[in-house]
Amino acid sequence: MRISLCLLTWNEAHGCTQDLPKIDFAQFDEVFALDGGSTDGTLEILKQHDIPIVPQRNRSYNAAYIEALEHYSGDAIVFFHPKGTIDPSDLAQMRGQLEQGVDLVIASRMLKESTNEEDDGVLRPRKWFGQALSLAAATRWRHRNGSRVTDPLHGFRGCSRKFSDQLKLRPAGVTADLEMVRFAYQEHAIVREFPCHESGREVGDSHFPAWSTGKQLLRYLVTG
Repeated sequence: MRISLCLLTWNEAHGCTQDLPKIDFAQFDEVFALDGGSTDGTLEILKQHDIPIVPQRNRSYNAAYIEALEHYSGDAIVFFHPKGTIDPSDLAQMRGQLEQGVDLVIASRMLKESTNEEDDGVLRPRKWFGQALSLAAATRWRHRNGSRVTDPLHGFRGCSRKFSDQLKLRPAGVTADLEMVRFAYQEHAIVREFPCHESGREVGDSHFPAWSTGKQLLRYLVTG
């Protein structure tokens, strides 16, 4: 099975410096970065590692997924955000699951064995929102006897060619991860999660402001 690796980047120079040396690129049959217009040195770091760069044509999270899915040539694809917050060795688990015929694989920060970046805090708004969204999405879209996706928003995921070819994402916005989960529920796709350990960012802030991102996700949950 030919498996592609897509690095989704946008001003992640620090994360790329941390993550790229730890990735065993030889385990993938195709590697490329889909870049959203980095200006902080990310492109230079990618070039140092001989990673082909595909410039993103349209600016949005959904557009990044759409353009990556149009570009890749493998039988399955893995998406990884090199932010320095997830152990790149987990990429091997992604490949292993896809080779077993899984349609959608998600590295979950919400399983009992997982670690979320907010776990050391008293208040955990992002984690609690993700858990609530997981329950709401399963209630709305899941088949009665199907398993529930615990982390519908983690972008560290992979999918089969069969899954991606049928997937129709909205052309713009930040709902792509949730849209994939909805599609998996409605099509009774084979979905698996495995625990991962997330640390906080050392440099920079999230590209997904909590308030505006949350509103889009909730609107999609209600109207999608």
